[in-house]
Amino acid sequence: MRWPAQVLLLALLAGPAQAHDASHDQRLPTIGAAPDFTLTSQSGVPVSLRGFRGKVVAVAFIFVSCTDICPMLTDNMARVKDMLGGAFGAEIVFVSITVDPERDTPEVLKHYAENFNADVKGWSFLTGDPAMVHEVGRKYGVIARKTANGEVDHTLLTSLVDPNGMLRVQYLGAGFDLEEFRSDLLSLLEEAR
Repeated sequence: MRWPAQVLLLALLAGPAQAHDASHDQRLPTIGAAPDFTLTSQSGVPVSLRGFRGKVVAVAFIFVSCTDICPMLTDNMARVKDMLGGAFGAEIVFVSITVDPERDTPEVLKHYAENFNADVKGWSFLTGDPAMVHEVGRKYGVIARKTANGEVDHTLLTSLVDPNGMLRVQYLGAGFDLEEFRSDLLSLLEEAR
């Protein structure tokens, strides 16, 4: 089946993705202004990217009923959260946006967050109007499509946004190096000081 290859090609053509290619002693690239959004959190309140100005933000796209790559990504992010110590929540936040907003209501996302022991003081799980969620994903280079069996095929990009709202780097997939991810988050924080 050629669908996954087509999704990857479309995502690379549609969005601002840039692979992480800076060495550890180089400044991370700047892709451009991060697309703003306002969606609904697991607590039922509106959350906007601009509300996180002054903080480093990791933006990921997942869906709750996913049985393979999304739980791996969320677990990896939870591991990095634990490595960030006091910077998490205060200076670094995570945002996970569903690509299945029809099923992933705030209540469903709240339960998902609890399953991963997500610290919701620094981690928002977002949903919203399907057309709006789709548009946010597209702006970040994420293409999602429902399959015949109700699953969702989607590109898996995790984006880092600096404290000034600039999109700096995107990781493709869930298997990126966790230490590199942690280091990149901290370097963006340090750069802003």
